[in-house]
Amino acid sequence: MPTVHELYDAAALCRDRGDKEGAVATLEQALVIDPNFTLAHGMLAKLCADLAQTEKAIEHAQKVVELEPDDTFSYTALSVIYQRCGRIPEAEHAKAMAWQKQMGYE
Repeated sequence: MPTVHELYDAAALCRDRGDKEGAVATLEQALVIDPNFTLAHGMLAKLCADLAQTEKAIEHAQKVVELEPDDTFSYTALSVIYQRCGRIPEAEHAKAMAWQKQMGYE
């Protein structure tokens, strides 16, 4: 059985070859093994946004924030996903949260 890291690498190869659906399927296998594998959720957020699967994209981006709540980039990535999905107020809120994390405000 491949590890989550091996599956992530395989998904990246699929993505790089233009097979976004294959990358999604591979990352979903990784999440069966480790539902808290942050890297998989991050890549899935981007891939799902690319595939116009907006709710799934947002769910995965939110999961990254849940798993990495002190990481400024998590909120920045969530903001970008919200923006790409047309949810501007939520994007602005996530951007403000990123700024607060960066400045040390809670």
